[in-house]
Formats: sequence, C-alpha cells, structure tokens
Amino acid sequence: MKWGIKILPREVLLDTQGRAVQDYLNQNSQGVNQCRIGKYIVLDLKQTDVAESKKKAIEITEQTLINPLIETYSIESL
Repeated sequence: MKWGIKILPREVLLDTQGRAVQDYLNQNSQGVNQCRIGKYIVLDLKQTDVAESKKKAIEITEQTLINPLIETYSIESL
C-alpha cells in the first residue's frame, strides 16, 4: 500500500526557502502571494489492510519523518 506524505513548515514559522523563491518570482513579475517549500515522501508499505497500513504510515511519519515542533504533515493514499 502506498502513501504520500506532504511535510511543510508550520505556518507560524518563517520559511526562508519559500520566502527566497517568492521574492525571486515577484522580482520577475509573477505575482505570488506566498510560497512554502517542503518535502513529499512516498512510503510503499507491506501491509495490505488499508487501516493498518495508514496507521503504520502515520506512526513512521510522526516518529521519524517530521519534527512536530516546526513541521506539519498531511497523508494521502496513492
């Protein structure tokens, strides 16, 4: 079972990479209000049961892939 995990910096934190890209785009007349840069990870798990597989993907994400103090995530089935 495959899961896509989108990880972004928390909204209250300054995203320096996103800000740099936003400034560059606006310098080139692209009209961008906000740009945030994050990570996208695809997990292909051995579990075939959807509920069990999602639970495992969330466990891996929360224990290994994110820093909950500065990042948020969303998960989707692929």
